[in-house]
Amino acid sequence: METFVIEGGHRLNGTITPAGNKNAALPLLAACLLSDQPIILRNMPDIADVRVKVQLLQSLGIECSWLEENVLRVHAATINTSEPDTALARRIRTSILLAGPLLVRTGRAVLARPGGDSIGHRRLDTHFLALTALGAEVEVTKQAYELKADGLVGTDIFLDEMSVTGTEQAIMAAVLATGTTTIVNAASEPHVQDLCRCLFAMGAKITGIGTNSLQIQGVSRLNGTEYTLGPDFMEVGSFIGLAAVTGSNIRIANARPEEHRMTRIMFGRLGVTWQDEGPDIVIPAEQELRVRDDLHGVVPKIDDMPWPGFPPDLMSIALVIATQAQGTVLIHEKMFDGRLFFVDKLLSMGARVILCDPHRAVVVGPAKLYGERLTSPDIRAGMALVIAALCAKGTSVISNIAQIDRGYQRIEQRLAALGARIERRPAE
Repeated sequence: METFVIEGGHRLNGTITPAGNKNAALPLLAACLLSDQPIILRNMPDIADVRVKVQLLQSLGIECSWLEENVLRVHAATINTSEPDTALARRIRTSILLAGPLLVRTGRAVLARPGGDSIGHRRLDTHFLALTALGAEVEVTKQAYELKADGLVGTDIFLDEMSVTGTEQAIMAAVLATGTTTIVNAASEPHVQDLCRCLFAMGAKITGIGTNSLQIQGVSRLNGTEYTLGPDFMEVGSFIGLAAVTGSNIRIANARPEEHRMTRIMFGRLGVTWQDEGPDIVIPAEQELRVRDDLHGVVPKIDDMPWPGFPPDLMSIALVIATQAQGTVLIHEKMFDGRLFFVDKLLSMGARVILCDPHRAVVVGPAKLYGERLTSPDIRAGMALVIAALCAKGTSVISNIAQIDRGYQRIEQRLAALGARIERRPAE
């Protein structure tokens, strides 16, 4: 096991480029099964979850090779089995996204219950409701899911929730189904759009991309293609938060500022500002972080919601920023009932936070944070702890950083290039 050793309290400066979108990379790897032609994916993040997903594809007999850094070639000419490796499938949540593509290519799929972050209950019902509507038979056991289909048929699907992966599952199953499929109440996050655009480049007929209503005309086959992933907007939001709490001047290159309009509103409630310069975001140094009360002095809140609302994966970052802002704010995590359980680690550093229940925390700032021994519970909370450690006085040691590696590519090297005092070391 490795740790991050971080000396906080130092200003950073420079330019950083976000890696490719993790949440686009993983469904796109599943989508490669939909064609028997080679697919080249560019700007693929070299992170642990992607490496596991590649191994999972290889366990099916699919050829995967890195052509160069962040460029992956996938060729699913043949699929040797409909049962992905159980141990690998249990390590990542998006292993479940192989269900639709396997059904289309082989008529069968047997998948273990997926893994992923421990941030509370994450239902899979939407996936199976969509696949059943398209004609699949689903058998659920305690540890696995077995699906069968003698061809899928397009239909009208109204999703019971705006599930990102549920929407992606329905899209991948529908593009090769017979007839027309309409998906209403669909998720529309940037990574869902990336999936749709890649499938479109492969020959899929999809309209309504970027909206909550998708229309898909099934085709008989899909071609190979080359596709470049967009930037990871969770990394962009993380770097904005990092600059704000450390008083640093940081330029985030190729950040797609248009994807951060709601982030600007929510972070703005804590006094965070930045400028858009073409495709870049520039955060000025020495910002005065101050909570902006609602009308009549009402305590404001920061809450998450489906896109284009504030992303739930940035709630941990917002909470850390709030510890450094003058005033009181309510953090309301609506979508996951375990996301805020890392608050105790911030309390040990000196943060003033009242955890009201699994979904709500009141933060009173600013609080002087001090270096501490910490453990990363999940990807996003892990990055939030890195940010907290970089603005704290003294040295912090963060263990279980394999969780951070799952979502952030060589993060210590990239932050060190900005002047951060962070090292990866073997655990003591």
